[in-house]
Amino acid sequence: MLEAVPACFGRAFRLGAGSCIDVINTHGTQVADTWAFRADDLSEYLALDQTRSVNSTVRFQPGMTLVSNRRRPMFVLEADTSPGIHDTLLCACNEAIYRELGCASDHRSCEQNLHEALAELGLAVPFTPPPLNLFMNVAVSADGSLIRGVPASRPGDYVRLRARTDLVFVISACPQDVTPINGRLCQPRDLAVRITAGEGT
Repeated sequence: MLEAVPACFGRAFRLGAGSCIDVINTHGTQVADTWAFRADDLSEYLALDQTRSVNSTVRFQPGMTLVSNRRRPMFVLEADTSPGIHDTLLCACNEAIYRELGCASDHRSCEQNLHEALAELGLAVPFTPPPLNLFMNVAVSADGSLIRGVPASRPGDYVRLRARTDLVFVISACPQDVTPINGRLCQPRDLAVRITAGEGT
């Protein structure tokens, strides 16, 4: 069954070890900021710096193991029907970023979505880990500068992650509507997720 993630908002889900979550880019242009926390200890979380170190790449590729800040496996990327362009470098959008862009103080952000979604499960963390930005098109140029492009994904493209331990997974349908991170129209869209229980879960 598909679960909707409304444009500009977030959702949190509990995943058992062995279960899969498909993050589906329904419209093809929407970036999904994602986080994961160990279910029995939220101080252990998906860490992109450790994942880059373990895999010796900034690219997010099928077969890759994603690890925590304690370098323990959290996910395996099992499938990716998109062109495979995702971001592992940038922070989540937040109030300060939108203030710099001239937006009103009540502009929604991925950081806000993370903490609101956790609160819906009765959970909280005092920090915001760097997210895995699925479908975000960020390239590193020869001089080291970052180039923010429009998503290369297509409607219905999805990424499938298999949990290696019991997790809390959080996803934000990024509210960015000033820059073309969510496509040339700068219009945030809904996402969808599908969770499949693994054997023995």
